[in-house]
Order: sequence, then structure tokens, then C-alpha cells
Amino acid sequence: MSFESDITYVPPLNFALVEDSIYRSGHPVPINFPFLRTLNLRTVIYVGDKEDNYDYYEFLKEENIEFKYIKMKSSSEPFIMNDPAAIIEALKVIVNTDNYPILIHSNKGKHRIGVLVGIMRKLLQGWSITGIFNEYDKYAGGKGESDMEFIESFESDLMVDSSKLPKFVRVNDTEEEH
Repeated sequence: MSFESDITYVPPLNFALVEDSIYRSGHPVPINFPFLRTLNLRTVIYVGDKEDNYDYYEFLKEENIEFKYIKMKSSSEPFIMNDPAAIIEALKVIVNTDNYPILIHSNKGKHRIGVLVGIMRKLLQGWSITGIFNEYDKYAGGKGESDMEFIESFESDLMVDSSKLPKFVRVNDTEEEH
């Protein structure tokens, strides 16, 4: 009996598990679609500025995956800085387990997703700044002083529904919606 398959499973660039049912990556391309199917995604959050992803949009529609496009340019000092409103918008999706499993991605899965994951680690999990910077650096490859400064200084009174919070949330200073 042979178990060979003609399907090749190729994860997207910089793919990794962030927490149970939350994945991160660079922008998926058609060769990644069979792999993405295995994740049974309910939601994709794209934090980026690329809008000509027609094969990707069609794939998400066919798979009935909710797509959240959060427009955010890549930060480049001193002209373009990270967008706090975009980060909050993404966090609101992440703190609701109705959206799981989730893939969060940017174009290359480095800086913008590194910032989002770093702020998630800080606000929701109480990670140390050193741990956050080590994880950021693992994907970003040493660039991003302004990103790290943004993560360190970021504060928010994120409103959450405590009945929908994922189990990985360990910090209780988020405010509850009633």
C-alpha cells in the first residue's frame, strides 16, 4: 500500500506557530495554498499594503476564510511610522476565539507582524521586553530599532469580551466589554 501523494505542502515564508491556533507568516502564494488548507483557518489578518493578490483573494473566498485587510505601510524612519490604530484593530480580532484558527501575515512576515506579535506578547501575555526583542529579531534579522521602540512604548486600554478570550492571555489589565 502506498501513501504517496501528488500534493506538496509548502508553508509560507517565515511561517511559525505563535500560540495555539495563531500562526504567523509572510504573504502566502499559490504554492502555499495546500499547506494552508491543513490549518483549517477561519480568519486571516493581513497587515500590509499590497493589493494585487487576486489568486490569494480567490483562494480565501473558495475556502470560506474571513479576510481582514489592515492597511499599514512598512515603517521606515523618519517618514513612515507604525500605525497604533492598525495594531489595535488586529488585536481586537486576535482576542476573540470566534476567529480561530487565525493566520496573521505581512508581506515577508518580518517587521509588521513582528510588531503585532511583540505587542500581543507585551499586552496580553506580560512577556519581558528582552523576550519580545529576541523573538522579533529571530524573524526581522537585526533591523528595526524604531519597531522595537514602538513596541516598548505602546500602551492601550484594549476592550475585550472576557468570554471570548483565548487561553494564552495572562494579563488581566485589559478592560471588559459589557
